[in-house]
Amino acid sequence: MLEDRYDVVIVGSGPGGATMAWRLAQTGKRVLLVERGDYLKRERENWSTQAVFAKGRYQVDETWTSASGETFKPGLHYFVGGNSKVYGAALFRLRLEDFGAVRHPDGIAPEWPVKYDVFEPYYQAAEELFQVRGQRGEDPTEPPAPKPYAHEPIRHEPRIAELADGLAREGLHPFHLPIGGLIDQDETGAAKPHSKLLRCDPFDGYPSLTNGKADAQVICVDPALEAHPNLTLLKNATVDRLLTDASGRSIAGLETVIEGRRHTIRGDIVVVACGALSSALLFLRSANEHHPDGLANASGQVGRNYMRHNNATVLAISRTPNPTEFQKTLGLNDFYHSHAKSPANPFEFPLGHIQMVGKSDGTQIEAEGLPAFLQWLPERPFDWIAKHSIDFWLTSEDLPIPENRIYYRNGQVHLDLTQTNMEAHGHLRAMLRQICGKVEIHPHLMDRKLYLGKNTPIGGTAHQAGTLRFGEDPTRNVLDLDCRAHGIDNLYVTDASFFPSIGAVNPTLTIIANALRVADHIAGRLGA
Repeated sequence: MLEDRYDVVIVGSGPGGATMAWRLAQTGKRVLLVERGDYLKRERENWSTQAVFAKGRYQVDETWTSASGETFKPGLHYFVGGNSKVYGAALFRLRLEDFGAVRHPDGIAPEWPVKYDVFEPYYQAAEELFQVRGQRGEDPTEPPAPKPYAHEPIRHEPRIAELADGLAREGLHPFHLPIGGLIDQDETGAAKPHSKLLRCDPFDGYPSLTNGKADAQVICVDPALEAHPNLTLLKNATVDRLLTDASGRSIAGLETVIEGRRHTIRGDIVVVACGALSSALLFLRSANEHHPDGLANASGQVGRNYMRHNNATVLAISRTPNPTEFQKTLGLNDFYHSHAKSPANPFEFPLGHIQMVGKSDGTQIEAEGLPAFLQWLPERPFDWIAKHSIDFWLTSEDLPIPENRIYYRNGQVHLDLTQTNMEAHGHLRAMLRQICGKVEIHPHLMDRKLYLGKNTPIGGTAHQAGTLRFGEDPTRNVLDLDCRAHGIDNLYVTDASFFPSIGAVNPTLTIIANALRVADHIAGRLGA
């Protein structure tokens, strides 16, 4: 049963909201966590390639419109735990250099107003909270970290170990990916009998049937609910609008739809963590006489500066079979910076990051269709290709430009996206092709366009960021340095909306670390 008022109301149970709820529940204050979805059902389809990828079983059933007028379904997931229920759990710190201005062919990724030294202790706490498996010292681009990972890395299986050795012989620096995978390994790397995470293909992009993924529900929501009766989870509830008081300087209520009926929820402090796209839409829907263009939008930047990385998922064919069961263990950052800091990169600008992804199977390959370089085969041996596949995820930084934005037009959601920095992304792909030719892999790359059941880039919203960026100047930014909305005293945001730039590694660990940072500020404000 809902109370009349809460000390804190948090909207969204993904990594930013769930981490905030976990931390603030420890203060003893009354905390309400509002989630528009329910728990994702544990069912056989969790590990069905056809259900998850081809049919998009767990994606939202919404239709948005692109700048060209084409409609698409966004890659969003409304469940307790948010998009982390299907994320790949690669939990990276941004590089030290990512907090400064970085020059790219299409422009400059802007400097962050809060630097790495402030985030570092929160990164450490985030890695420990989400039980990240990793190994310091292997990746030459990793930022300073005074403590080791609390858990040993997930070990490479033989074919991936061979690949790592081959990359090292070429003078590169392969490293064990920092993964939020809850595996308990024996001395060979095999999962022990009671390990939550098994060594199996369905991980990257799939829900975890065994709860073996360190997602926001498993790590934060459920443990906090069990330990703290002052925390309440409200499911299947959509916050439609944020209501301000008569002055327009404080949130007085949250207009929320529950089972088709509207309710007003009240909280002394409100934290929005719906994901960068949905949080911006909530700010825009909440326009009123004091905020005619949307909450905290004196800068005109609400919904703008959208970023989502230049991502590509590609399949290469190993000359020898690749029987790997859990492939997502290896990363490569030798092209992350420009030439001076990344000697393997021949260009004077950064290219980006390479990592392994979950292994393809025959169903995925058949759904994708064979690329031209395999059309000469007399038959279409999808399972044979899958047995020889080695699969990579490529990430290059994109730039925050005001024209890339989410907004409403005639009551419909529009997402405008002009690609930036694709020159670097193309060079990164070429570097990977060259590498493959040297390590017993055919130098051809097949795009896996249906990864997560949608085509990239417009529907590929897994790395959404930047729509409510933070900074000291309210004429240029939406949030202040504590991620509090400019001009609204009790409204905070703790998803990736606040990012001024996005680097070229997965943003989730930075979301978690920032939520812990902001939670400390709010706890102090509450006198806890």
